[in-house]
Amino acid sequence: MKIEAIKAALPTKKLTNDDILALIEEYSKPTFTGDLKAALSKINFFLRYSGSDTRHWLDKDERPIDLVARAFQEAITEANCDKDDIDLLVYTGIGRGFIEPAAAYHIAASLGLQKAECFDILDACMSWTRTLNIVHSLLQTGRYKRALIVNAECNMRFGGPVFPTVFQLPNVEAIEWSFPAYTLGEAATATILSCDPDREWEFHFKSRPDLADLCNVPLDGYEGYCTPSQRIGLNGINKFTSFGVELHANAFPEFINIFKCLKAPIEEIRAIFPHASSKREWDKVAEALNLKHLLWHIYPTYGNLVSASVPTGIASAIAAGQIKRGDRIAGWVGSAGMSFCAYSFIY
Repeated sequence: MKIEAIKAALPTKKLTNDDILALIEEYSKPTFTGDLKAALSKINFFLRYSGSDTRHWLDKDERPIDLVARAFQEAITEANCDKDDIDLLVYTGIGRGFIEPAAAYHIAASLGLQKAECFDILDACMSWTRTLNIVHSLLQTGRYKRALIVNAECNMRFGGPVFPTVFQLPNVEAIEWSFPAYTLGEAATATILSCDPDREWEFHFKSRPDLADLCNVPLDGYEGYCTPSQRIGLNGINKFTSFGVELHANAFPEFINIFKCLKAPIEEIRAIFPHASSKREWDKVAEALNLKHLLWHIYPTYGNLVSASVPTGIASAIAAGQIKRGDRIAGWVGSAGMSFCAYSFIY
C-alpha cells in the first residue's frame, strides 16, 4: 500500500498554556471549592512537565468541514488524481457531527465524491491507525483502487464534550480525571492510499479491555451497554473523562512490548511517529528502547490531536524534509480502550 498523499489542516486560533489556565480560572471560579490558585499551579506544572506549549482551536468563523476540504484539496492535488478516482471513503475519529448516518456520507457529499463507497470507523485515538490497517486489507483484495481516509478532530467547540464543562473544576481532585482535556488541539487530515505490492506494511495490535473505564465520553443510557464503573461519567454524560496518569502508567510496558514485535530493522527506520498524548511520557518509553532520537513530536506545538496526531505528524515531517519517498517510518500509538499498536512501512 502506498500513501499517495497525506495532508493536515489546522485552525487559526492559537492558544498557549497560559491561555488554557486563564480559561480554567474563568470557568472554575463560580464552582471551585478550595484553593483555585494552587490547583492552577498544579495544572501549569503538569502542562509544562508533559512538554505542552501551544495548540490550535477553531476560531468563530471556522468549521470542521472547512479544514477537511482544505486538507482534501491539498491531498488530491499532490496525488494527481480526480475525485472520481477515489472509490472508498472512510471517515474516522472521535470528532463528528453525526451518529446516523455515517459521517463519511456527509463528507463525501461536501467534497463531491459521488463514486466512493462510504463508512466510518471509530476507535478513539487509535481510529486513524486502525483504519489504515483495514484499508490495507481491503486494497489487497482488489475491490478498491484508491481510498481516502478523513478525520476532523475538532472537539473543543463550546458546549461540546470538553469545553467548557471540563474546564469547570469543582475541586483539586477533579484534575485527576480532567487534565488530558487541557492538552487537546484540533486538526483535520486527509490521506489518499492505493495498492502497491512493493510497499509492505507491518501492523501489531493489542487490546486491554480491562482498562476501558480510564478514558470515556459516555452517551445517555450507557449503563445498559457495559458493566458500570464509578470512573465513567465523572464529568457528566456526553462529556470527556480521562485518567491521564493511569493511562500512561498502564501503557508503558505495553508500548515497549508492542514495539518489540516489529520485524523491521531499527537501523532502517528514519522516524517514529507517536500518538501526541505527552512528549515526556513518550520520551521515557523511547529511552527504554534507545529510540528517543527517532521520535517526531508534534505535541509541544499542536497538542493532543486525538486520531489526527499521527497523520499530522507525518504530514509535518514531510513538509519539514525530515522524511522522503523511500524512507521506512513507524507509527506508535496508545489509545483509550485501551489499545496499543506499532507499525512500519515504506513511505
